[in-house]
Amino acid sequence: MRRVVITGMGAVSPNGIGVSDFWDATSRGQSGIGPITRFDASELQVRVAGEVKGFREEDYVEPKDMAHTSRATPLAIAAVGEALRQAGMEPGAMSRGELRGIGVIVGSGGGAVEFTEEQYRLFHTGKWRQCSVYVVPTSTIGTLASEISMKFGFRGASHVISTGCTSSTDAIGYAYRNIRFGAAERVVAGGVDAPIAPLILRGFQAMRILSTRWNSDPARASRPFSRDRDGFVIAEGAWFFVLEEREAAIARGARIQAEVRGYGSTCEAFHRVRLEECGEEPARAIGLALEEAGIPATEVAYVNYHGTSTELNDRVETRAMKLALGAHAYRVPGSSLKSLIGHPQGACGAAGLAATVLAMRDGVLPPTANLDVPDPDCDLDYVPRAGRKAAIGHAVANCIAFGSKNSALVVRNGEW
Repeated sequence: MRRVVITGMGAVSPNGIGVSDFWDATSRGQSGIGPITRFDASELQVRVAGEVKGFREEDYVEPKDMAHTSRATPLAIAAVGEALRQAGMEPGAMSRGELRGIGVIVGSGGGAVEFTEEQYRLFHTGKWRQCSVYVVPTSTIGTLASEISMKFGFRGASHVISTGCTSSTDAIGYAYRNIRFGAAERVVAGGVDAPIAPLILRGFQAMRILSTRWNSDPARASRPFSRDRDGFVIAEGAWFFVLEEREAAIARGARIQAEVRGYGSTCEAFHRVRLEECGEEPARAIGLALEEAGIPATEVAYVNYHGTSTELNDRVETRAMKLALGAHAYRVPGSSLKSLIGHPQGACGAAGLAATVLAMRDGVLPPTANLDVPDPDCDLDYVPRAGRKAAIGHAVANCIAFGSKNSALVVRNGEW
């Protein structure tokens, strides 16, 4: 089978804009979670989030289009642009034939959800004349991929995968499969979400799954695997990759950052929001990814956990990892990026993969912050509080979503 490699990566994260700043903060355990500034959250129980502060939307969207696009669009365009630069690709200098060979697959849980919420607010407060003339196409989630294709001139397939929190893991998995089986040569794939909006927060608050105890100390709010955790922290951001067929990448002199070796996805068919306690289907997704990668569980040297900081998810994911890796699970270090950036919904899988690739490159495991009170049900090595040095050959990037969905990727160090 054809081999699939990552040659470029871009990041717009709550704890750093650009790959360098994102990784510098992540490897040092620096949080990007803070008070909500996008709107007045004083009446909410939840007043913290993982916002991308200092991001200039106007640098990536024309002034005439600002009122007609969601925040997700400039976040994605910024991350894609960086990934292309890293990969040594200049769309403006490419022929139409070359542009026809580049596809886009975006993973997003909500797409333009904050834009749509604002349009309804305007409508229901008698300000309907202020609504965008593009309220329908912009609110249609598939338009998000089109915005990227139009910005860079890509003429290959332009798709959005929306499977909840596994969206970007699935988008990268679909890109990998398309290249592996010869349906594409290059694909720009990753994830973006911008769900920090009043109604979205109220909805999650009603479900009682957001952290409410740390409004006065936001950096401590996301506490995966710690016994005193009380819910996740909502976040936004974009993380994108250039995926290519390995021999084509080598032929054009691209630097290989990592190789995608396997992808697995399952559904428990259990509940719209709850996980089944047994952990069998999340474990099977990991097993399928390992099987496709052709490696035994004992070769996994690092796990990037979904690690939401919710009591049920952390416990079940821990159980699933033990089922998937057996006794080796106790020897494998792993961490949750959400302890530092919060939960960017459908973009979280791409965020976790970015952290994993960078950990492989530098031989540095990022920490799980705020793991202060060991939970007896979460008894694996989560690299608590401080990062550490370690060589990583193969890693698992894991994701779990509403609707009983589970997806996992296996990646290999590009230097091995």
